[in-house]
Amino acid sequence: MPMQAEFIRNRLLAVIAIILTIAAVKIGYPVLMPIVVSFCIIASAWPIKTWADRLGPPAVSYAATIIILIAGLLTFFGITAYALSQVVQNFAGREGEFRTLFESYSQWASENGLPSLPDGSSAFQRILSMIRAVLGDAYSVLSYTGIVAVIVILGFPEVPKLAHKFRHEYEFEDNRVMSRTVAEMAASLRRYLAMTTLASLITGVASFAWALVLGLDLAVIWGILNFLLNFIPVIGNIIGILPPTLYAFIQYGGWVMPLVVFSGFVVLQLFISNFVYPMLQSKGVSMPPITIILSLLFWGWIWGVAGGLLAVPLTAMIVIVCSRFEPTRRFAIFVGGHEDAGSTNKGEAPRG
Repeated sequence: MPMQAEFIRNRLLAVIAIILTIAAVKIGYPVLMPIVVSFCIIASAWPIKTWADRLGPPAVSYAATIIILIAGLLTFFGITAYALSQVVQNFAGREGEFRTLFESYSQWASENGLPSLPDGSSAFQRILSMIRAVLGDAYSVLSYTGIVAVIVILGFPEVPKLAHKFRHEYEFEDNRVMSRTVAEMAASLRRYLAMTTLASLITGVASFAWALVLGLDLAVIWGILNFLLNFIPVIGNIIGILPPTLYAFIQYGGWVMPLVVFSGFVVLQLFISNFVYPMLQSKGVSMPPITIILSLLFWGWIWGVAGGLLAVPLTAMIVIVCSRFEPTRRFAIFVGGHEDAGSTNKGEAPRG
């Protein structure tokens, strides 16, 4: 009985600790999110720093790395802002056509005994409200850009010093598990971003080509939008189909061409998601689809848009950490979906 009581007590304490940790992560969003994003940026851009070391002394290589990184981020955010603004402006500019089209479908639904639909103006306003809400969340994330930039600029020179401290402090403790774990997390993040960027690029080019073949307006915008949304697994793929399909109703009218547009985008997404992306995943971060969906729901609830973007790499990092300790190794195997998830033997980390 005493052993059973102790077992129950330990399990209850573990549950309480998990709940408190989740609450702390959610409440600590203003502090933790910039730190996590900064770590992701530094880990992802470190190969640039390694390449820049050839240019001269450390000060020059750090400066070159920061300049390249800032240029890349500004380009990415500039393309994102351009694509979103074009979508909003074109939908807002064709509000009259949308309202007329929606009212005709509302009348058809009423005549065929289908549930009545709201008037076109109301529906259009709802769509715009949803777009504004998403843009508002994105803006709240971008508002932390300055903080992230400062952390990244100051953090880059500290990485070698921290690595030296880790090697020194953990030299005789479990084969320097901590330093190896951090290194594997960074490598896993780089693989994930590389494979996701490649898959997103394929998705964007395929979406652009399909829209161009059909003569759908804003073909470049739909390609960019699907490229960006592909960074949010599963959910982003679904969302990327809706704007061009809705726009096809406005441009073409009727059912035939919008159905062709919709079917083509669905086939593209299914092919890339089920054949191309798994092939790329085999060389990067691989997790079961159910784990990806649950991680999106969880991190989206915790950190909103930022959580959705960071869901997969954050979950992968947690799996790597959990795989290093025997009490949590089963959780890592269950979530990671592989018997060798972060394979360890009594705390020994795999070689890199």
